[in-house]
Amino acid sequence: MQEFLSASTIIDFEHPLVAAKAAALAKCCVEQVALARNCYYFVRDEIAHSGDIHSDLVTLKASEVLEAGTGWCFAKSHLLAALLRANGLPAALCYQRLQKDGQGAFTLHGLNAVYLPEHGWYRCDARGNKPGVTADFTPPVEHLAWSAYDTGEFNFSGRYAEPQAAVVSCLRDNTNYQQVFDNLPDLTALES
Repeated sequence: MQEFLSASTIIDFEHPLVAAKAAALAKCCVEQVALARNCYYFVRDEIAHSGDIHSDLVTLKASEVLEAGTGWCFAKSHLLAALLRANGLPAALCYQRLQKDGQGAFTLHGLNAVYLPEHGWYRCDARGNKPGVTADFTPPVEHLAWSAYDTGEFNFSGRYAEPQAAVVSCLRDNTNYQQVFDNLPDLTALES
């Protein structure tokens, strides 16, 4: 479990802004589920999804996402992992393969899993709700933003301590909304 509790360059929960927010979210939380729920709803509801608002600000590190108040699904999952890990909750990065445009193009979608002793690994998707997209935090029942049931779509079974290289490249090398959207990684980019 140690790898899912560790800080890194991207899951930078030792950054003062992230550490302070993690501590604030933990106040008055006695149970781990309540703490995880606080972190989840903060990222889902208070951090805008860059794609939804067509933001040209591209964030990667958890601290960047928190400071900017926006991030793509991958970046939001980095922040959620950081907040959970800062509070001693094992957190992983997870991925789905989803249709990108309804015309045969696919992309990865980033989400999280948190280890809750009474439920085991629980996947949650803090990408942000919008009309037609609703995710929630209701362990042990998963309520992800997308079901990944259409042809060619699926959930990856792996849990990752660090973001995939293609995800990092996408968010590091593209500088605006359109570039990120045009270069979102697909299945071939996911490392096993």
